[in-house]
Amino acid sequence: MEGVAQRIRKLPARLAALPDSLLLLLFFAAVALSHLTLLHLPYFWDEGGYYIPAALDFYHTGQLVPHFTNGHPPLPNILLGTLWRIVGYHILATRLLACGFAALGLMAIFRLTERLLDASAALTVTLLSGAYPVWFAQSSLAHADIFAAAFTLWAFALYLPSLQAPSTRLRGVGHARPPYVSVAVLFSLAALSKETSIIQPAALAAWELWLLLRDRKLPRLAPGALSPLNHEPVANLKSAANARLNPPQRLGSHRAWLIALSFPVLPLSAWFAYHHHVVGFTFGNPGFLRYNATANFTAAHIQQALRYRFLHLFWQRNIWIAIIFALACLLLPPRKEAPASLQPGPLFAMAVLVAANWFAFSVLGGALLTRYLLPMYPLILIVCVHCWRSRTQRWPLLAAATGAAFLTALWLNPPSFFAPEDNLTYRDMIVVHQEAIDFVQQHYPDATILTAWPVSSDLFQPYLGYVKHPMSVVSIEDFTLPQILIAAREPDRYNTAIVFTTHLVTPWLRHYLLNHPNTRRGRAFTATRDLTPAEIAKLLGGRIVWQDERGGEWAAVLRFQRSEAVGLPAQH
Repeated sequence: MEGVAQRIRKLPARLAALPDSLLLLLFFAAVALSHLTLLHLPYFWDEGGYYIPAALDFYHTGQLVPHFTNGHPPLPNILLGTLWRIVGYHILATRLLACGFAALGLMAIFRLTERLLDASAALTVTLLSGAYPVWFAQSSLAHADIFAAAFTLWAFALYLPSLQAPSTRLRGVGHARPPYVSVAVLFSLAALSKETSIIQPAALAAWELWLLLRDRKLPRLAPGALSPLNHEPVANLKSAANARLNPPQRLGSHRAWLIALSFPVLPLSAWFAYHHHVVGFTFGNPGFLRYNATANFTAAHIQQALRYRFLHLFWQRNIWIAIIFALACLLLPPRKEAPASLQPGPLFAMAVLVAANWFAFSVLGGALLTRYLLPMYPLILIVCVHCWRSRTQRWPLLAAATGAAFLTALWLNPPSFFAPEDNLTYRDMIVVHQEAIDFVQQHYPDATILTAWPVSSDLFQPYLGYVKHPMSVVSIEDFTLPQILIAAREPDRYNTAIVFTTHLVTPWLRHYLLNHPNTRRGRAFTATRDLTPAEIAKLLGGRIVWQDERGGEWAAVLRFQRSEAVGLPAQH
């Protein structure tokens, strides 16, 4: 038994000693196996709405700008299109590529934490990050966020350890020289994967600028003086050169990092210039720009978004448990023989990054999606694990409890509004939509179907994985009362309907809001709620022939007594 325990304790160090190629292979196998039941799923929501059609444009034509321009950078399209040219167009190939980038991100988390703390902390943070519901859900989805997160986290893994001490800053981490070029390239790849990734190097460039201005004002130190860094005497000229806060080498390091961290603006600007040259829009069509930028520049929206983004960072999906454990540990005295600790340099830089993301994503972006914050969760977990280890020997129990909380949050939904892709609810959504579509294909293959997006697209675009041949579709915006009344005015246009929830609400919360219609949230819900299948069937004069519900995600098939000759050409 003791031998088994010793082998377990040595496991982190053995993993850390593996070459990166082998470590990546192990992480990829772990991610792919843990997502085995998800790899066959057809495409979800934004996958089918943008990322897959955009990648198919590159796959078929080689064009970097998709035909439905909205300004997103092209790197995910290039990666997916190139993969399909090699192996053919398969959903499984797409999912495995996403798993590969998730594994690449996890390996970056492991190396980053190993360099900041040690191997045992690295394994803990990596496992917690991989189990965190937002990361786990995104690990097999072809959103740009998982590509950008992998590149961003590798840039963090090279840059943040260089802040540990002046000596490591000057020589780099595992490099003869500081990795200026590598960090600049990685952040550039992240920005070319998703434009908002420019927030990370911009925040760190502002941090470096502050360090540069600070260090220029501090005095040089002579032997025997007390170093402002650690308040210890400087013993000799050599140590004085290392301890001084403003030698030319140190100021030069700040300037070099400032240039490296500013560089990603150039390739991103080049992309937007090319995009404007091709289509006449810089950031996408006017509707896209209005939704993601101009419509959000109001005090009310920013105030609301700041609150939601704070919850996304520090509360969402049980991450609050890790943070509460860390705060509780700070009430304990420091351990006398504590393991390696996080130094102030990287700690402050991580605080700058989290604050910058909190503010920036409260101003930018129309949808308040947690996946936009994907690279921040590992940083928060690094700080939490550092606090646990520095105060208690029983920190593995805290890590195990946090991991259990993350795993339960994969399936259990909170009594609040959230996006299905925050956990495995997205699978429930795909499954009920697929079941409804399969039922219609089997029983009414020639039907003209009333529905809303994304099912309207799923029925019309076989490449999304739901149908083999396009079906005839009449589309409305959603299943709220105004839209159903519009559909009721032209009953001869359709003879079947696939209805589903377009505003996810857990059953408990739905019941509460319906019974409290005079509250602020109750009024907002009543104004925008989807009608139930029974209500829709009554208003449209049909009957429910199939329905299913999974954790708040529901779908139903309605059939109407129409002439079988009635119908329109297939449309999207």
